[in-house]
Amino acid sequence: MKRCDACSEEFESKFSFCPLDGNVLVEAGNPTEYGYRPTVIVERPLLQRLFIETQFLFARAQTAWPDFKADPFTFIGGELRRLQAATRRFLTRPYVIRASLTAVAIISTVVITVILFEGRRSHAVAVDRSEDELPPTMIDFHSDRNANSKPGVGAGEGGRVGFERGRGEGSGPTPARAHGGGGSGNLALLAQSRGRLPQPSEIPAPIPTTYARLPQTLLAAGINIDPVLWKDLPFRDYGDPRSKSLVPSNGPGNGGGVGSGQGPGIGEGNGAGFGPGNKSNMGGGDPDAGCCGKGGSFGIRPDNDIDRLYRTPEVNVRARVLSKPEPQYTEEARRTGVTGTVILSVIFSRTGQVTNILAVQRLCCGLTEKAIAAARQIRFIPASRDGQSVSTRMQLEYNFNLY
Repeated sequence: MKRCDACSEEFESKFSFCPLDGNVLVEAGNPTEYGYRPTVIVERPLLQRLFIETQFLFARAQTAWPDFKADPFTFIGGELRRLQAATRRFLTRPYVIRASLTAVAIISTVVITVILFEGRRSHAVAVDRSEDELPPTMIDFHSDRNANSKPGVGAGEGGRVGFERGRGEGSGPTPARAHGGGGSGNLALLAQSRGRLPQPSEIPAPIPTTYARLPQTLLAAGINIDPVLWKDLPFRDYGDPRSKSLVPSNGPGNGGGVGSGQGPGIGEGNGAGFGPGNKSNMGGGDPDAGCCGKGGSFGIRPDNDIDRLYRTPEVNVRARVLSKPEPQYTEEARRTGVTGTVILSVIFSRTGQVTNILAVQRLCCGLTEKAIAAARQIRFIPASRDGQSVSTRMQLEYNFNLY
């Protein structure tokens, strides 16, 4: 067998010149095999090169056909031996084995790194896709989940509501559970940001979330809750301590406070207090001072409370989407070629509105805001439990692609 140093093709020994480029053929295994071989860059169009290669293969097949027809077994055996010889020559070239092992090691390292990174990311997001929901956006300020306490809206332990440890629920004169709540916002597209509660005040004041001001003669911000249930939480800014959003925002509600409800308070309720209840104080339901001392729990409300947030397995009938408008591309994103997916955590409330929208995965150039605006236009039939409409948390994905 002879080979061409220019194109590395092998030909029968009877040939003296390469039929492709006219170079002199050398015996296979010649020491010049590892010599200098310039790479010839062909400027022909791709289709023309494919046609030339097809013609060459057809000519090779025509040349080999008589030998194959005369003795197929001998022909196949010879081809296998030539393939084995070519493989041996390739592996005996300098640094081929080292380079191959190095490439395998690099690729393996990259794959393992990506797997570990994705595993940690999935664990951090903690998305239960089998239930089409995200965990409630509550923040546990204490790690003891076995505390002997009733459900509530606080963040301590040993009690039902409040932000301190203990089993009390307020400063009333006789033993009783504290009730009440509040909510607000400023019609923002983003969910309310995480922060500390402002000081208790019977005269609530607007609550800024950009920074927490120092105490003044007149309160810069305040909500109407029992002072014994209040705690100066370790956050720089004002906000909802149960939220996970770090972007300054008063939330989608209305009233000048923080949250998704109505009024000057904080949370998803209606009023000047904190949490899911009404008018003032905290604990859910209509306001009641409660008694006796500080308390706290992990923020889960009673099972029979239709105002609480239910997990998908806890409902009898899941929420059914009637229409889901698609978000529009922004001109800036189209101009810069931005593509990807925006993932939102939202609450399909029992009132038929999409609330508490939290961007889990964002995109630039206004695409996240477009996705949030589209999510607010979703029409759906709320989930139900025991015949009553209830609120559930869902995950929405919006894919942005340029075609």
